[in-house]
Amino acid sequence: MNSPASATVTGRLPVPGATLHHEVHGCAGPPLLLLAGGNSDAAVFAGLAARLATDHRVISYDPRGNSRSTLDGPPVDQRVEEHADDIRLLLDHLVPAGEPVRVFASCSGGLAALHFAGLHPERVEALVVHEPPAFRLLPDADEQLRLVESVEETRRREGTAAAMAVLAALFGGRPAPPLPEERDNTEFFLAHVLRPTAHHLPDLTTIAAVAARIAVAGGRGSREHTVHRPARALAAYLDQQLVEFPGGHVGYVKWPREFAEVLRVTLGALPRGRREN
Repeated sequence: MNSPASATVTGRLPVPGATLHHEVHGCAGPPLLLLAGGNSDAAVFAGLAARLATDHRVISYDPRGNSRSTLDGPPVDQRVEEHADDIRLLLDHLVPAGEPVRVFASCSGGLAALHFAGLHPERVEALVVHEPPAFRLLPDADEQLRLVESVEETRRREGTAAAMAVLAALFGGRPAPPLPEERDNTEFFLAHVLRPTAHHLPDLTTIAAVAARIAVAGGRGSREHTVHRPARALAAYLDQQLVEFPGGHVGYVKWPREFAEVLRVTLGALPRGRREN
């Protein structure tokens, strides 16, 4: 029999235009939502969720269009605003009304989380965004967006593998590491997620209004990578110190125990991170 901490319940939630596959790990403690980004799905958080489920009710899901979260129609370009509304609908389904949640969001999931927090601050107790790819915050935004456009041009001309080789420039020139995943979503990511995500500009006014409960984070191993730079820019705008986590852009995969420890401390340090009894 599974212990309460290891118990996992899966489900499917119909939302406008898609059906979301979601998972709940553990059965006690405050709700903690883990948001994947890019071409990842809930499987990328398997190790991290197992460690956090000892004292949280951990919620994760496949972003719409990825793996088990199927679209109702043919693939279309994804909008951060629509993914933010998926967060709202999922929390309405899984978390009692009026109960705020803790959130950890990676990569493009961080952009959706920031948009959600700005619109629904009452639902967010504490939010940690890890290397959100908000390239339009950078002084050389045009250069970075040209790189993203070249990725799409390469995909159409030469295929997925060649496009990923171009995209590696954002990650210090290194190829994408193999990650736990239910399915390979690379083609969908390159064709319908990368460009609209990279062009998304967060609403800094609404984010600033809830900045006290937001921590901006980056990987210790990705300090010199372009994908790390928007996190530094966002932290500076919010007058915060960037919180460093173990590993690089997806450090939670290789270092789940150490990552969970830093995440607990970071959530607890935020003004809204501790709940009143």
